[in-house]
Amino acid sequence: MTASAVLDLSPGAGLVLDGTEWTVERREPHLGRVQLVKDDGTRERMTFRFLANHPQCRPSSRTSAAGADRGRQRKASEDLKAGRLELTELRMAHLLEVATGFRSGDPFHSGPGEPRAEYDPATTTLTERRHAKVAELAALDPAHAKLLGLSSVGYRTLIRWENARRRFGLVGCADDRWLRRSGGTRTVSEPVREAVLAVREETKRMAKVSMRTKDRMIRQYVREEFGPETKVPSYDTLRRLWQEWFGPGGARQRYARSADLPEPEGHVLVHRPGQVVALDTTVLPVMVREHVFGDPVKMHLTLALDVCTHSLVAFRLTLVSDTSVDVAMVLRDVTMPLPMRADWGEDLEWPYPGLPAAVVAEFAGHAVAGLPFFTPETVTTDHGSVYRNHHLVGVERVLGCQVLPARVLRPTDKAAVERAFGVIRQLLFEHLIGYTGVDVADRGADPAADAVLTADQLEHLIATWIVGVWQKRKLGEYAPAWDPDGSHSPNSLFAASFAQTGFAMDIPSPELFYELLPAHYVRIDKRRGVKIRGLWYDDPDVLRDYRGELSTRGGKHKGKWLIRRDPRDRRQVFFQDPLSHAWHPLPWTGMPRAGQMPAFGDARASALLAKAAAAGLKPKSDAELLPVLLELIGSNIPVSKWPTQMKKSQRTEHARETHQARAAQADRPPSPPAPAPQPAASPVPAGEETVTVLSWPGRARQTQEAVAGERRRRREAVRPAPVPPPELGHSFRARSVFVLPGDDLEEDRGGPDNAG
Repeated sequence: MTASAVLDLSPGAGLVLDGTEWTVERREPHLGRVQLVKDDGTRERMTFRFLANHPQCRPSSRTSAAGADRGRQRKASEDLKAGRLELTELRMAHLLEVATGFRSGDPFHSGPGEPRAEYDPATTTLTERRHAKVAELAALDPAHAKLLGLSSVGYRTLIRWENARRRFGLVGCADDRWLRRSGGTRTVSEPVREAVLAVREETKRMAKVSMRTKDRMIRQYVREEFGPETKVPSYDTLRRLWQEWFGPGGARQRYARSADLPEPEGHVLVHRPGQVVALDTTVLPVMVREHVFGDPVKMHLTLALDVCTHSLVAFRLTLVSDTSVDVAMVLRDVTMPLPMRADWGEDLEWPYPGLPAAVVAEFAGHAVAGLPFFTPETVTTDHGSVYRNHHLVGVERVLGCQVLPARVLRPTDKAAVERAFGVIRQLLFEHLIGYTGVDVADRGADPAADAVLTADQLEHLIATWIVGVWQKRKLGEYAPAWDPDGSHSPNSLFAASFAQTGFAMDIPSPELFYELLPAHYVRIDKRRGVKIRGLWYDDPDVLRDYRGELSTRGGKHKGKWLIRRDPRDRRQVFFQDPLSHAWHPLPWTGMPRAGQMPAFGDARASALLAKAAAAGLKPKSDAELLPVLLELIGSNIPVSKWPTQMKKSQRTEHARETHQARAAQADRPPSPPAPAPQPAASPVPAGEETVTVLSWPGRARQTQEAVAGERRRRREAVRPAPVPPPELGHSFRARSVFVLPGDDLEEDRGGPDNAG
């Protein structure tokens, strides 16, 4: 008996002490002791402390309700065989009628004629209702009562059933004989059991073999380990035993090994939208033209599919493999309504009858397209690095969801989204020019030359197809379990969920964008601002009152300030004002004061710092890093020769930086631009600081303007402005002794009386 066990010392409870059974006769709590009695009448007084610390003291299984279940798990209603569950529910209905007067147990769901007079709680007592129920069951036909398990039901039987119902629920009303303890397979001895388990472990690491080979290995193990005289069951018995223990074994060998990983929750029954969202990324089987050089490239498509309704609730195109920020923005798109686009008609507007489109548009602030939105509860992904990092863990906490990776080598855990990629390829991508097929052997002669669609055009085409075709398409074999023969689409299933589970319209604020970005906790320098990943950022107007001050934040990051960084665009970071809670961008201090700065991301910033460190450059300010950055971008090559001097991978890298910057700008919530002072030497027209470059000549011109502005700033800082030369004869008039003084000088000296 351990110290953490609980003893029932109420009068009548049984105890087993040193193998002898005792019964509690009387309890004396004021003295801290209890009086025990044996079957032969022997009485003993013992203290509570003695019984609680005795190693051989335990509750008796004869009086303990949990004693009969020692050594096995608690019974559940799922353990009942077919037909037994209905009989148990019938017993529970009789008990609820005795307790409340209604067979459902709820006055708001009463049946016809309920409550009956003999079971009305307002006019009868509980004892009277129990006696009435005993009389009612006794009046049943004996054969019918025996078939229903209601024969020989007395007053104390109803009390015992009611106590079990209150403790264990529905399974408490079941007959104990229906859930007898299983004794296992008695025809298998311990040596054979050991041999079967040993062969199981051995065959999991081998190539797949037949049951005949497993039978031979079992017999070999028994013969060599326990001797040839040990009996082994027949082949048919071993085959049935193997199937009972390990299943039929029809899976592939590598999948069978991964299936042995533990499943704490078992299979999940998805019954509401947003309960499980499957997320995956694949290479787009269509060549598109990137918008910087116009080269044909392959993009990556990330899909978010709601498993309950099979709705494609969000998607995103990236020029290369996605990052954790892209995944975070996809999850953000799942929670926000999709705005209507300029060329979309009324047939693509919010169509669900449970919630009018005008109500959704009023809360969203814009017309909403016919695509579900909700906060996901569980997100199923694969084991890619973008789904397994600290940043995405923080995104889970912000959104209130859980990212649950699928089992290793088990793509069936997210089979819905895997199948969705194939359906989209057949229904949409195969009809586009530049389609590459599913395999290199099936590829066309030159799909790169056939590519005509740009990335923006393909993104708009996919969005239109999802809202206009996919959401209205009949599911077929993916129909819901509650209506397998019905005609359902993702839109109809989402509308039906309004009546089943309701719909909580929770539209997040635009500031959710900043909360999903990677966080940095830093101190604000008095002169230079904040340092994020090796670069300094500052804004005199935003950080005026916080320079050199400690934050009021406590805990792990006590005294530090929170700064958000967008890895796709490192030209600025974001700071939240602690008073107004408004987010303000902090530009990079190395930005040129005139002209425009090309976009660059985390990869380019890391290359910049590595090259500066390799060259031994120790800059006093980030403005000295600007020439190094522009050299990396390509400013040392003439504009007319850039596309020809660069490799395909370099052009793709530049296109990716511009594509990521555009995506970051599109995700960022609109904010009123803050007035900033502009130098008089080279004024920049308002609004051109955030112009999006769409072609390589424009990007080259942007870099050249940044170089010219930086050189102009250096010249102005080193050489002061020249002083205009004096007029002719100025030095002679200033030093000549023959120049007569003016009248004002004579008055100052006292006039004519003081002369000479």
